[in-house]
Amino acid sequence: MKPDLSVAIGDLKLKNPVITASGTFGCGEEYQDLIDLELLGAITVKAVTINPVSGNPPPRIVEVTGGMLNSIGLQNEGVDNFINNKLPVIREYGVPIIVNIAGSSVKEYKELAERLDKVPEVSALEINISCPNVKKGGMQFGIDRRWISKVTKNVCRVTDKTVITKLSPNVTDIVEMAQAAMAAGSDAVSLVNTFKAMAVDPETGKPKLATVTGGLSGPCIKPIALRMVWEVAARLGAPVIGMGGIATVEDTLEFLIAGATAVGIGTANFTDPRTAGNIVNGLEEYLRRRQMTTIRQMIGTIKCNQNE
Repeated sequence: MKPDLSVAIGDLKLKNPVITASGTFGCGEEYQDLIDLELLGAITVKAVTINPVSGNPPPRIVEVTGGMLNSIGLQNEGVDNFINNKLPVIREYGVPIIVNIAGSSVKEYKELAERLDKVPEVSALEINISCPNVKKGGMQFGIDRRWISKVTKNVCRVTDKTVITKLSPNVTDIVEMAQAAMAAGSDAVSLVNTFKAMAVDPETGKPKLATVTGGLSGPCIKPIALRMVWEVAARLGAPVIGMGGIATVEDTLEFLIAGATAVGIGTANFTDPRTAGNIVNGLEEYLRRRQMTTIRQMIGTIKCNQNE
């Protein structure tokens, strides 16, 4: 019998726990010739804002040891374009669509949630209060539990869709931030967004990014992201979408064992567009080999007792 890979996050039902992370997969159409999109548990689209955003000036992507720095700045064509031009295409993929929403004020987050709540093709909303590459909003909200609570509460008031709050790792206590989001009504949290970082060109003495700093992602952040997922899952019992440097089946299993309900595949999509699909197939093979019937048997099974 085929192993059951299905998981649930709030009212969001996924046929498997593999989700593409926002900002790394466009709206999916860019990858449709490279991967069977129907394999995926869900697609999280690139951040959507009220009005079009041109993003930051180049250079805004830099390869670093073990990862990547980016300072895209939430470039997108606005919510109207997303609803009218993007959704009609991506709804044909037959997988849940999670829309990452970003704003520079509580009012903008609320307006986006109200607009998208009326769109049946949207399966869930991911509140982006953790982007380190914008001057207003983003991480400015995500490093203060009071703002996390305020933004999340206002979004939850105007939508019946599953709400996921994407948190910043650039904080002292990630559990405290997750607790604020969950207490405000979020159904789950995404952990983690990128770490604020920089790189310098020794030949010119100048920063490699036009914005000086950007967000660090990729394999180099995986151990830190994994620790944060474990802390939140263990101490709060909150549903977590784990992300940060996941590129293999083994990486995915680490996050699930640490307590994640699902995982987000991000930077790995750039190095190998087939990564998410390969992980889905690999999870199925792993369960077969272990003679397990469901992936849910793996979630939160970490053994931290050193005497065992």
